[in-house]
Amino acid sequence: MARYTEAVCRLCRRNGEKLLLKGARCFTPKCAVDKRPKAPGQASTSRRRRRTSDRGIQLREKQKARYTYGTLERQFHKAFELAEKLPGITGDTLLILLERRLDNVVYRLGFADSRAQARQIVMHGHIMLNGKKADIPSALVKEGDTISWREGSKKTEYYKVLAENIESKNVLNWLNLDRQNMVGQVVTLPTPDQVDAKFDGKAVIEYYSR
Repeated sequence: MARYTEAVCRLCRRNGEKLLLKGARCFTPKCAVDKRPKAPGQASTSRRRRRTSDRGIQLREKQKARYTYGTLERQFHKAFELAEKLPGITGDTLLILLERRLDNVVYRLGFADSRAQARQIVMHGHIMLNGKKADIPSALVKEGDTISWREGSKKTEYYKVLAENIESKNVLNWLNLDRQNMVGQVVTLPTPDQVDAKFDGKAVIEYYSR
């Protein structure tokens, strides 16, 4: 599967804000946005900046959403098409669909420091969804679903370190985490107010509606 293989910090610098693509590193002095806030390629401050068109703003918001959740264009467009068919405000529905991705839920539960790491954990078969092995990061969770670790994965060094540090993890209130047994549950589906979205859903919809 095709993936973005360049330094992900360039994506944050290009968008002019932290997209939290490298987990805990984004909150340290090593963060590229703090160290080099200018967009990549801006060698001279004297270069005249052009006004971004409405289409350019919409594209930037769409790309920002894609980068945040780590999806390919085809995956993201499929999520948009599904959001269009569901009742409610399309932009809000799209955000909720992205939040319901299994790799995002693994990240939200604190089982990984970033969505990229969470996607890798899922793809390597470490996660169980409702007691069954789940290795598809884009799978959508439902209300009442449980997310746990495969028995064999509990013997890994990563799991042992995670179990020691899980107490410090903050979990959003639409999820519940049994820290002792390392089992998460989807208490209810998220609402837009419960998600710290880094993009403008309305601009994304306008981009695809043209």
